[in-house]
Amino acid sequence: MRFGKKERVAIYIDGSNTYNKLKSFGLPEEGKRFDFSAFVSHVAGDRELVSKRYYVGIVRNHDNSEKGELLARKQQQFLEILRSTGFEIKPGKIMYDSDRIREKGVDVKLAVDLVIGAADNWYDIAIVISSDTDLIPAIKYVLNGKEKKVEYIGFAGAPSLGMIKECSVQRLFAKEDLVPFQYLKETD
Repeated sequence: MRFGKKERVAIYIDGSNTYNKLKSFGLPEEGKRFDFSAFVSHVAGDRELVSKRYYVGIVRNHDNSEKGELLARKQQQFLEILRSTGFEIKPGKIMYDSDRIREKGVDVKLAVDLVIGAADNWYDIAIVISSDTDLIPAIKYVLNGKEKKVEYIGFAGAPSLGMIKECSVQRLFAKEDLVPFQYLKETD
């Protein structure tokens, strides 16, 4: 930590990974949204929040269907809410292979930003909200090569043991910890 100053915190959210973890908890509940801005403020605590980034594959209407159009529109509305609360959106691609949908480039962008942030001294501690162990080589560089801290935010019930082992700090959130970060959504 820099003498006499608050720790600078950068938050990196793997959108798809986090969405799937929240969904496994049944969150957000019907008629509600998850308040990522409030959650990030909670996670940062009294430290200086210097960056909050959300990494996600961008949905497109690949088959020109009503469902595809609705999914793309809903995602754009969600991302606009995040932007309006100060998030930087880091888009990746979504590949549609018959019935299989795969996100491409998101983990790499997150890992590169994590390393660049450490190398350019943008933060003292990186908070990674993802259970993706593909990030471990970047995390090891940040910890060992740049002597920064990396805090893993995971979810109870299915935490990443690899992320727990490799990060400086680990915090796991259970469903009951996350319920207060919901709010009623406005009708579209």
